[in-house]
Amino acid sequence: MSMIRSSLSIALAAVLLSSGAAYAGYNKPAAASAPASETAAAPQTIVDVAVSNSSFETLVAALKAADLVETLSGEGPFTVFAPTDEAFAALPAGTLEKLLDPANKETLVQILTYHN
Repeated sequence: MSMIRSSLSIALAAVLLSSGAAYAGYNKPAAASAPASETAAAPQTIVDVAVSNSSFETLVAALKAADLVETLSGEGPFTVFAPTDEAFAALPAGTLEKLLDPANKETLVQILTYHN
């Protein structure tokens, strides 16, 4: 398992550094002082943003596989380096499939929360 974790972490890190990784920071704003009827729509969570952008379908699948959707939908602050589908596609063949395999959930969680 350690060998898989190391090789997957290195492969994912290399891809993130060399291709389309987007940065998203989320800080939940303080409660608004204006009445609810005058305030803007509630801010989106990192998960909301990822789901609404077709460039992050693989990231959303990974967040679901790692059971991190609820965590990242909660109160922040969070900083996320979000690999695009293009970045995930640049991983060596079979890497993504291994990461998304339920048997490797712990490894996937460690990779996705590396900077936590």
